[in-house]
Amino acid sequence: MRQLVEVKVKSKSVKKITSGYPLLSKETIETSGVTMEEGTILRLVDTNGSYIATAYYGLQNKGIGWILTRKEQEKIDKKFFVKKISEAVAKRDSFYETEDTTAFRVFNGEGDGIGGLTIDFFNDFYMVSWYSEGIYSFREDIYQALNEVVNVRGLYEKLRFNNNGQYLEQDDYVSGEKGDFPLIVLENGMKYAVDLNDGAMTGIFLDQRKVRKALRDHYSEGKSVLNTFSYTGAFSVAAVLGGSTGTTSVDLAKRSLPKTIEQFAVNGIDYEAQDIKVMNVFDYFRYAVRHNLKFDVVVLDPPSFARTKKMTFSTAKDYPKLLKAALQITSDDGIIIASTNNASFNMKKFKTFIDKAFTEANTHYQILEEHQLPEDFTVPHNFPEFNYLKVVFIKVMN
Repeated sequence: MRQLVEVKVKSKSVKKITSGYPLLSKETIETSGVTMEEGTILRLVDTNGSYIATAYYGLQNKGIGWILTRKEQEKIDKKFFVKKISEAVAKRDSFYETEDTTAFRVFNGEGDGIGGLTIDFFNDFYMVSWYSEGIYSFREDIYQALNEVVNVRGLYEKLRFNNNGQYLEQDDYVSGEKGDFPLIVLENGMKYAVDLNDGAMTGIFLDQRKVRKALRDHYSEGKSVLNTFSYTGAFSVAAVLGGSTGTTSVDLAKRSLPKTIEQFAVNGIDYEAQDIKVMNVFDYFRYAVRHNLKFDVVVLDPPSFARTKKMTFSTAKDYPKLLKAALQITSDDGIIIASTNNASFNMKKFKTFIDKAFTEANTHYQILEEHQLPEDFTVPHNFPEFNYLKVVFIKVMN
């Protein structure tokens, strides 16, 4: 039997919770004298003991739990998860019906009413990511609910609740058909190879779909494109298919080379005609300056935090430095696509990083486009801080 604990919401936090905020933090509730295990159901009450909401306890880097319902009589059981997943799937009807895109997000955590849980669709295979042991304790009900709502060809999972959301190594296969990887999915007609059972990553970040389309459709024709922190080269594929004169993909991870070759190959692109570098991006910038290399388009999509033997990089601290380095090798009237998925600052703050870099470089600029999460990555209404993706297309004005 699952533990149920009544917990008081601190008076200063009651308004925030009643207004729909979905995340619980240690500062939100009175925890002294209360024993909670991962997955404990929390009956949240105000200081007078009046019901506010029902949540679950689950430690992750964002907080200590998530609100599940604000209806006192609603039980957290398989029927509850069937309802939530059904509502999420209905919102994505247009994605299921689109023939040129076969990979998208089906359930986006707190945006669809269950924080700590995401579900992605890859050509009839489903991948469920779990961000706390608390939500993972509901997995039997959630997997049964998913199988009731949709036709699951094969099911895979990612456990991301080791230290600060890090992936736990395991065989990620759960049930159904075992995938024959790489699995080829479509995104706006482009092909991408994915592997749902190859560690933390799948081969493509689905939240960048609109950005890749914009790069292909409006910024690549006749242009040289530098793709930094390139991972498997997804932006490079979009650039070549958009008519780029040549791409350079740079990533420190050794596996980025075979993975990028694979992405080019599934699209019928001669990878030998493209440049793929396995090296530190800042080292590549210095190399490019020494060799007087210039690019018409530079894609900057770094990890939020990275540490190498030589340096530590944090987008919250070092993005202006990254932009200034990129400016040195961007052509006159070139384009920089600046992107970050760091949730600790908003778009307004991100633009101050951009302005700081250009001001210090004594260079003018114009913002051409802005992107945040696409519509399948639903975010909670009225709480833009959960819209973590920030992408700005910047024209360099000389």
